[in-house]
Amino acid sequence: MKRWDAVIIGGGHNGLVCAFYLAKAGLDVCVLEARHVLGGAAVTEEFHPGFRNSTASYTVSLLQPKVIADMALHRHGYRAVLRPFANFLPTEDGRYLLSGGGTAATQAEFAKFSKADAAALPAYSAALDRIADVLRDLALRIPPDSGGGWAGMIEALGTANRLRHLDLDTRRDLIDLFAKPARAVLDRWFESDAVKALFGFDAVVGNYASPDTPGSAYVLLHHVFGEVNGERGAWGHAIGGMGAITQAMASACREAGVTLRTDAPVTKVLVEGGRAVGALLASGEEVRGKRVVANVGPGLLYDRLCDAGDVPAAFGDRMKGYQVGSGTLRMNVALSQLPRFTALPEPGPHLSAGIVLAPSLDYMDRAYLDAKRDGWSRAPIVEMLIPSTLDDSLAPAGSHVASLFCQQFAPSLPDGRSWDDARDAAADAAFDVVERFAPGFKASVIARQVHTPLDLERKFGLIGGDIFHGKMSLDQLWSSRPMLGQGRYKGAIDGLWLCGSGTHPGGGVTGAPGHNAAKAMLRTIGGRRKRSDSRQ
Repeated sequence: MKRWDAVIIGGGHNGLVCAFYLAKAGLDVCVLEARHVLGGAAVTEEFHPGFRNSTASYTVSLLQPKVIADMALHRHGYRAVLRPFANFLPTEDGRYLLSGGGTAATQAEFAKFSKADAAALPAYSAALDRIADVLRDLALRIPPDSGGGWAGMIEALGTANRLRHLDLDTRRDLIDLFAKPARAVLDRWFESDAVKALFGFDAVVGNYASPDTPGSAYVLLHHVFGEVNGERGAWGHAIGGMGAITQAMASACREAGVTLRTDAPVTKVLVEGGRAVGALLASGEEVRGKRVVANVGPGLLYDRLCDAGDVPAAFGDRMKGYQVGSGTLRMNVALSQLPRFTALPEPGPHLSAGIVLAPSLDYMDRAYLDAKRDGWSRAPIVEMLIPSTLDDSLAPAGSHVASLFCQQFAPSLPDGRSWDDARDAAADAAFDVVERFAPGFKASVIARQVHTPLDLERKFGLIGGDIFHGKMSLDQLWSSRPMLGQGRYKGAIDGLWLCGSGTHPGGGVTGAPGHNAAKAMLRTIGGRRKRSDSRQ
């Protein structure tokens, strides 16, 4: 039986990135993907005859430039285009905000609601940029290990020195963003409900929380440290959908010598003598390796793929408290025509922006409280993207596809109810929100594909529908992601590694966890070596 240098569980983007770097260093790598297609949640699929869309993950910004360059993704077919505007937010009184197109243009939009907010924008943006630079610097670094001896202490001091070089105001802002509610941070800078909603939306994306929840401001920050085509903080669309990214990654992996297997669901991590030695497939086949790398969430890995007796008892007890659940519902919609918003009815570049349907922080708070009580909000937070305005390969001529990313849908419904029974009612609630701002939207719908939190779990292995593989809270970040003492990509079982979004720097299509995990593994091996000691 062949023994691979590394067996990677999960062919999502981080697994592919990790596989690429390991293979380039000379390791013999096999990737096992449960589904029929590589890419994990970053895939493009036909959901109705003639209509294709990014099925789950739906927009690009956080993908690391180093990963793009190292994998030569452009040579393998990756191409991204910028949105002409960042966000379009219609308000309940028939007005709207359109952000992007430069600071002056956004200030002019803000001035429609508050001249003070327009004046505050440059300073606010500069403050966030300074902190985003810290995140960019740390994204491709392996976190220091608590209890890791002198080496860990030295690395921790290096991180502390980077923070110490920040001026006092920036350090204060950093603490605010990590610890405070989004509302508290935004109230300090702005007065208009519309402006605060525009920024506050980022604090609840993939975050089952209110903008009044302590720590929600960090999620706001996590969404602004990306870039597209060299433009920092920008968001864009991958031509061909998000699957074009992972197909380019798969092509780069094949070129590097990686073996990629689909329709290969793993049911168990094989452990012998206290060491992970391979993966057991649903077919009964064993795939053996010198190291096993999990590109699945920590919750899925330790609760479902590892026998409890193979995991240290204290670690297993703590993992029971690992927090998951994004509170999201994801829809793909086939449209006969573009929606017409009351605030801006004629087709235009605003339809290529992120369309945010949540006009105030109070609206977002109510949506969360409703979901906690009833399972989902009757007036949920909805973001709509219409990628076919930028990419005509996704829909027939004259028709369009829309991505609806809806927030405040409980990971599990109260009173033992199943999402299978509530799927249509929840989707209808999101449609009602769109219809409120764009009358006639429902009549233009040809078909819809609905993914509840349970659907996201079953289809993509996202426990609780968690798009980040675990909450992005202060106790689950940096060296504490997924848990303090387990932040350096090495698992709780000897020979087991983690490379997914449940490790630093967290969720989003970044490639950073895969890059960092490969770097950490190669350090233990001694760097580059020849591929020859795999046994047949």
